[in-house]
Amino acid sequence: MAAPVYPAWVTRWVSGQWRQKKRPPAIRPTRPLVLANKVANRRDQAGEATCITEMSVMMACWKRNDFSDTACAEEIRMFHDCVAKAEKERKDQNAETLSPRESLTSSKVNKLLRRFPQITHYV
Repeated sequence: MAAPVYPAWVTRWVSGQWRQKKRPPAIRPTRPLVLANKVANRRDQAGEATCITEMSVMMACWKRNDFSDTACAEEIRMFHDCVAKAEKERKDQNAETLSPRESLTSSKVNKLLRRFPQITHYV
């Protein structure tokens, strides 16, 4: 029994010869290809807790002295000094200028994008 004879266009279609130019498919974006004027807020790595020893000393003093502030004034002052020093260090760290070696936080990126917004139309 002989094999069936197909029309010429069928053999070309099956073999892929009908596509002379193989090009990638056209991609049509659903939104315009421009950057947004803000980025999502991401939390930085969780920092370590500060002033834990001062707080535990202060609470132990309170427990010994029936929660009297006057008897534990020195421990309370030490704790408040430690907290103020940690806050100052944290603010100084956040106020640093941009350096090319470190990655930007989302708040710094948003601040820069507010200063230099994307141009979405031309004059």
